[in-house]
Amino acid sequence: MTAMTRRQMLAAMAASSAAATFGLPARAAGKSLVVPTLGGAWEQFWRTELAPAFTAKSGAAVTLDTGNGRVWSANLRAAGVAKPPYSFLMTNEAFANSLRKEGFFEKLDLSKLPNYADLYPLAKKTDGWGAIAMVSPIGLAYRTDMVKTPPKGWKDLWTNPEFKGRIGLYNFANTAGKMELMLFSKLFGKDQYDVDAGFKALEKLGPIIQADFNLSTGIASGEFVVAPFDFGEVARLRKQGLPIDVIIPEEGMLMFDQTLNILANAPEKELAYEYANFMLSPEAQALLMKQFYVSPTNSKVVVPADLKADVPISGAQMDNILTWDWDFMNSKQGELAEVWAKTVK
Repeated sequence: MTAMTRRQMLAAMAASSAAATFGLPARAAGKSLVVPTLGGAWEQFWRTELAPAFTAKSGAAVTLDTGNGRVWSANLRAAGVAKPPYSFLMTNEAFANSLRKEGFFEKLDLSKLPNYADLYPLAKKTDGWGAIAMVSPIGLAYRTDMVKTPPKGWKDLWTNPEFKGRIGLYNFANTAGKMELMLFSKLFGKDQYDVDAGFKALEKLGPIIQADFNLSTGIASGEFVVAPFDFGEVARLRKQGLPIDVIIPEEGMLMFDQTLNILANAPEKELAYEYANFMLSPEAQALLMKQFYVSPTNSKVVVPADLKADVPISGAQMDNILTWDWDFMNSKQGELAEVWAKTVK
């Protein structure tokens, strides 16, 4: 996976030439950074926008490794802590938490990440071990043409009779499903750890429609009328003509996150820090916001007026996003998955 193809070699040579021609940093000329990225539209955006922008700044070529948190975690474990195939990893905190405990990451050298100082508190929740570079806040979406009384919060899933048997949820395999369980445990029990209360609440919901990655198809077809949705996906569905809206639940929002981590034995550690700082910069954050409607984690980024309808969560509203104890969830997820399968119909 780390061997360079002819195309990658040419890209590295081109980066070296660009460094010489335009006075880019000589330290990175001729080097290549392996950048794990999601597939589809994400890969395309990295290939056409973010990777060239980083190369222009650093002089280094970029080799994309398309996958997801499960794939990258498996690749790291197969290679071992001493010889990782990546220099950094950006993935869900649920995956990053486990890899961190296994010794793959180092505590961040903040002197090499000046943009870290400008992050919202939400993005610094890992005590200096990682930095959240992307946030997709999750609210409660509903079909405006099929719901007479819009929800105000998560508890309306239990109290609004219009929703009975017409609720969509992420299943437990998705990190959002695990967050749903911790949220319901907090709402109906003592705290996020009171999973017995969470499962009792799930049972009281009655039949629901579950999905691993894609709830959009179900709500578009009317299979269900209310479900947790990230604001960016609602913006995309709305632009496609679907009568849908999303609220900020009064009890707080969930989120899809992407945490940047530096490998302790990174093959290109200095370049990894440079890339991480680039991803946390207002420039890169603004590009991601405009393309994917994610909420910027750098507080210096101002959401322009023409994007506020699609990116409504920023500034002080970032404090309304809930965070969770992934140490607890990851240590219990096997047994909790079994209880979920028996409980959720």
